[in-house]
Amino acid sequence: QVQLVESGGGLVQAGGSLRLSCAASGGIFSISAMGWYRQAPGKQRELVARIASGGVTTYADSVKGRFTISRDNAKNTVYLQMNSLKPEDTAVYYCNADRVLTRGSSTPVTYWGQGTQVTVSS
Repeated sequence: QVQLVESGGGLVQAGGSLRLSCAASGGIFSISAMGWYRQAPGKQRELVARIASGGVTTYADSVKGRFTISRDNAKNTVYLQMNSLKPEDTAVYYCNADRVLTRGSSTPVTYWGQGTQVTVSS
C-alpha cells in the first residue's frame, strides 16, 4: 500500500520561509512526477509546483521566484522550499505522486497525501 507522508507545514509571518517534505513508500518501483497542490478555503485545489522524474519543473505563476521544488528519486521524496511567503499562500498543501508503479503491477496509479496546513500571517 503506497503512502505519502507530508511534513513541514505550520504558521509563519509574511516574508518568512517554510520547507515541506513528502516521502512516498510502499513497494514503489517508479514515480513519473511528484508535486504539490494547495487548496484555500472556498477555492479549488490548484497546482503549486511539479517535478518530473527527469527533473523538469513546473510552477504556478503566483509562486515563481519564491518557491523551489526538488526531488530525491532514490528516497521517493519531494521537497518544496517556500520563501517570501504571503498571506495569500495560506492553504492546505497536498503532496501528489503521479503515475506510480509498484513492484508486481503494470497499472500506474496517482496518490495524494492527507495535506498539511500552511498559514501565513500578515
